[in-house]
Amino acid sequence: MAFDSLSEKLGNIFKNLRSKGKLTEDDVKKVMREIKLALLAADVNYMVVKDFIAAVSEKATGTEVLESLTPAQQVIKIVNAELTEFMGSKNDKVKFASKGPTVVMLCGLQGAGKTTHCAKLALYFKNLGKRPLLVACDIYRPAAILQLQVLGEKLGIPVFTQPEGTNPVDIAKRAVAHAKDHGNDIVFLDTAGRLHIDEVLMDELKNIKAAVEPNEILLTVDAMTGQDAVTVAKSFDEALDITGVILTKTDGDTRGGAALSVLAVTGMPIYFQGTGEKLEDLEPFYPARMANRILGMGDVLSLIEKAQTLQNDKEAEAAAKRLMENKFDMNDLLAQFQQVKKMGGASALLAMMPGGGQIDADSLDEKALPRIEAIIYSMTPAERAKPDIINPKRKRRIAAGSGTTVEDVNKLLRQFEMMQKMMKKVKRNPKGFMRSLGSLGGRGGGFRGFGR
Repeated sequence: MAFDSLSEKLGNIFKNLRSKGKLTEDDVKKVMREIKLALLAADVNYMVVKDFIAAVSEKATGTEVLESLTPAQQVIKIVNAELTEFMGSKNDKVKFASKGPTVVMLCGLQGAGKTTHCAKLALYFKNLGKRPLLVACDIYRPAAILQLQVLGEKLGIPVFTQPEGTNPVDIAKRAVAHAKDHGNDIVFLDTAGRLHIDEVLMDELKNIKAAVEPNEILLTVDAMTGQDAVTVAKSFDEALDITGVILTKTDGDTRGGAALSVLAVTGMPIYFQGTGEKLEDLEPFYPARMANRILGMGDVLSLIEKAQTLQNDKEAEAAAKRLMENKFDMNDLLAQFQQVKKMGGASALLAMMPGGGQIDADSLDEKALPRIEAIIYSMTPAERAKPDIINPKRKRRIAAGSGTTVEDVNKLLRQFEMMQKMMKKVKRNPKGFMRSLGSLGGRGGGFRGFGR
């Protein structure tokens, strides 16, 4: 994920800081140098880093911090606040038109994921109760129109196209008129991208803007481009007055500097971030939550919101009730694993959990999940409901049916038995159990040992 390397480096810096009872100005200066190097290594713009370090240093060398009983925590708090400020302080949202359809124009360089994120945005707002319309204004890239049509069909969202040779400006105007006539309340214009900034592209985008007066002009920025993202953002902003940014490919092995640089240099807020290849992998960008993730404090709110979108209240309530009544069986376990997969896997969940960065995601062995599913699917309904009846003969049959080993089956059964014991503890002493959880941080655990 984006910022993983930065998060790890900052985590090590603060770990060393916590070992000191009191801080001197020299200690703070040393920490600031280390933070500066970590930010530059993450490809954050040099001027942004300079301003950031200056702002943190000024606040971190105050008497209140240096004489505090927990100076390390004070410094982390200051760094967190400044990170949030540099990324925009608050979550900026799409501004809807007071009358007629809201028009959102997407632009960006070719390869930034513009067409895909056009569809992601449409799905996001469809799930909020809107009636989106996708518009194919990219008449230059081969198969661009077909790509949008395929995505639209998959999502059940209409796609507006025009005959070959139609000018993109005319396509945009006709699309808005079509939306008014057919009750579409939000229109997404997928404009043409280019491999580099050129006058022809910009003139076309200016003409589309003048013709339909979009409520939002969003720039798609590839998180993997680093500081180049700032240059691209500046160029598009000068020509179009960009209202916001969609940061794409934040799930990749990126240094993440773009997110920390774009707003600070251009003044353009980040609206959304693409977090994966699936069309559901789009999240609103919350600067405070991202700052928490970077500093290893987790993002519990995003985790909860993500879970809520994938599981309705009745399902969650039923699962919780079965858990507390100690009726949790292999069917429930299978359902939970499927939920984890939908939410991006164990590594994605760890990134949102406080202290999750301290747990090695590889130790969770995500490749084990399909094998665990195969083992459970190879069980009979009776075995899933009552795993206690699974004897050696049944284990051999389950292993053969799932393409695993008897040892794999035994490991799953042992893990399941441990879960049941933990649930009994919860039922007997909920408060005591919650206290015990605090001592488990960083131990790893989970369903391991199924790797090949």
